Amino acid sequence: MSRRPRLAALTIWLAVMAVLALIIARSQFTADMSVFLPRNPTPEQRLLVDQLRDGMVSRLILVGISGGNAETRGRVSQAMAAALHGDARFVSVNNGESGALQEEQRWLFDNRYLLSPAVTPARFSTDGLRAALTDTLNLLASPAGMLVKPLVTRDPTGELMQLLQRLDPGTQPARDPAHGVWITRDGETALMLALTRAAGSDIDAQEAAMGALQREFETARGSAAAATPLRLEMTGPGVFAVESRATIKREVERIAVLGAVLTVGFLLAVYRSLTVLLLGMLPVVTGTLAGVAAVSLGFGVVHGLTLGFGTTLIGEAVDYAIYLFVRAGRGPGTAAEDDDPDEGRDGFWATIRLGLLTSVAGFAALFASGFPGLAQLGLYSIAGLIAAVLVTRYLLPTLLPADFRLRDVRPLGLRLAALANAAGRLPWLVVALAAGAAAVLALRHDGLWNSELLALSPVPMRQQELDMRLRTEMGAPDVRYLVVVDGADTETTLRAVEALAPRLDALQADGVIAGWDAPTRYLPSLATQAARRAALPAREELAARLHAATAGLPLRAERLTPFLDEIDAARQRPPLTPESMAGSSLGLAVQAMLIHTEGGVRALLPLRAPEDGTDLIDAGRVRAALAGAGDGSAPLFLDLKQESDALYANYLREAIRLALGGVAAVVVLLLVFLRSPRQVLRVVTPLAAAVLVVTAGLALAGKQLILLHLVGMLLIVAVGSNYTLFFNRADGRMAAPRTLASLFFANCTTVCAFGLLAFSEVPVLQAIGITVGPGAVLALVFSAMLGSRGDARAALPAPACGR
Repeated sequence: MSRRPRLAALTIWLAVMAVLALIIARSQFTADMSVFLPRNPTPEQRLLVDQLRDGMVSRLILVGISGGNAETRGRVSQAMAAALHGDARFVSVNNGESGALQEEQRWLFDNRYLLSPAVTPARFSTDGLRAALTDTLNLLASPAGMLVKPLVTRDPTGELMQLLQRLDPGTQPARDPAHGVWITRDGETALMLALTRAAGSDIDAQEAAMGALQREFETARGSAAAATPLRLEMTGPGVFAVESRATIKREVERIAVLGAVLTVGFLLAVYRSLTVLLLGMLPVVTGTLAGVAAVSLGFGVVHGLTLGFGTTLIGEAVDYAIYLFVRAGRGPGTAAEDDDPDEGRDGFWATIRLGLLTSVAGFAALFASGFPGLAQLGLYSIAGLIAAVLVTRYLLPTLLPADFRLRDVRPLGLRLAALANAAGRLPWLVVALAAGAAAVLALRHDGLWNSELLALSPVPMRQQELDMRLRTEMGAPDVRYLVVVDGADTETTLRAVEALAPRLDALQADGVIAGWDAPTRYLPSLATQAARRAALPAREELAARLHAATAGLPLRAERLTPFLDEIDAARQRPPLTPESMAGSSLGLAVQAMLIHTEGGVRALLPLRAPEDGTDLIDAGRVRAALAGAGDGSAPLFLDLKQESDALYANYLREAIRLALGGVAAVVVLLLVFLRSPRQVLRVVTPLAAAVLVVTAGLALAGKQLILLHLVGMLLIVAVGSNYTLFFNRADGRMAAPRTLASLFFANCTTVCAFGLLAFSEVPVLQAIGITVGPGAVLALVFSAMLGSRGDARAALPAPACGR
């Protein structure tokens, strides 16, 4: 080719690459789960993603210190808590030390008259006072009397005890009597609970918080002598996110390096030219950049999962360069008459074009998805594959040297032709395997797909078991069940929660729930606080009522002057607000349960499931109890696990429907271009058989299919369509030897790229690997077994579209 067309093609390509690079430089990349919401999510689905991203549980880090002895563990726990106190990365770091507990009790005592629901005008009447004093005297005579006695003169009506009985702390961890820190029931692990300031979705901030915990542990451990080495264990959603990101990055880098080494080594053995190898990478690079730019322009943001999974789809671009180079690089001594006269430039590219269109038709189904995550993946793949083919078609031929030669692959092609001829005598085997696979899938249909979101988790089982163990020991909230109340502002929301309280109390009394919590337990509405303050009598009136109420009781009114002082102070105390509670331990609970949203303020009310062995809440009864509550929007009952599984199941069902729609589009496309139902059947059958056999193999191996297995099936169709089109000719003749060799080389690079994923520890990567690796091989073998047979020197003519 002359110098001018070559420079023109290269200039155009460089200009396009510059534009793509500029678009990508301005693109936004995210890991926000909301991109995988439906375009029109239900309120429950929106709440689910908000909780996964910013919820209270997403910010908890559970810490265990094991090894050494109790003395060492206690001292390390104390040193870590002291060092991290005031660290800006944490809202709190609590290890159960008595100082923190005493501070919490002191805050409750000081604000008891604003917090206790028992504070009413009737309680401070003469009869009410006498009843309360009698209860306190009875409590003094009980085993708990030693705890109550110091407070009798200041709190003779027992408001603090009333308040503590109503609070729902859940289960509390055991405490080391020597050091006062939390420990496991077996005493072998010291426990801590850290609440990060950053949301769980901020993985960088979560990683920084984990680093701070690790550093303070190393410092404290270094100053503590221990016969047995101490170990620090951390768990929680933020920890999972950090470790998952690290695992995926490590796995992707490892597999990418190994895959690149294998692919490059293989292609170098075939091309025997570093220049040609680098040229073969141009379609891949261009396709990747085009895919990212298209998603950025189409959606405004590129999700990390789309980028990661989409990159594997561009692996098909390597095949195009292989087809071109093997066809263009006739080895020395190979006569032109060795080729099929019909295998001209137009016929070859017409076949490639049809293979591309079938791939695009399959991925276009994903682009039509109502889930932006799937739609991004579809657009990425379509744009990337089209760009890769255009570069292979119009740029690479201009850059090839005029005397371009490859090693003579015709002998290999002749051997492959002989094998293909032998395989062509076994079409019945393909039919038998496909029928057997269909029978297996029919028998295992019910449990074939895994509809739980947890199936996509890269968190190893040992880490999940550690989380369950520490969470159980700590009594940390699981927060699977939530009642959600929305209001225009904080006061409106708090009033709505207070109106809902009797219904939740009734559910607890009936055993439907074991308990519940709410921000109003620690921050009543201003109206409620004002009513409780108004229920407190003036000093003179209260003194008179006390004299009457204590008549005949062993507790004389003259001893209760501190009580009168406390009431005076409570009447003057300013109302509680979120700002006034900042920094207190109970203020943290309010902050976690009272969230500001775009539409106002949202209250999250965690429910505890009954401990009846099932740990499940009857959702129907809860929803029935909530029906009609609230003046504005009705409260929502949210089962986070059920909603996450339902969201993923809907996601999966739509993906399956779209994939089937994509298959139908491929069939219609082939009918239009090939103009022969019989030939279309011969093209589609190997692909269908490969998908069926791979799916049945996974089912027999005990694998439940997830969303990424489905993406792998689409990849089998995308890659395999190129094989089966070259193998099936209207005239019944076999493809040329060099074409057969290029198909073999392309299949080897596919196995190199995707086969390694099968050994990944990350489920989503493994799912693609164990599907595409064997599927691509089967697509090639089945295409040979069901394809055209005849003269091994024959070449593939152009389909109808190229004539």
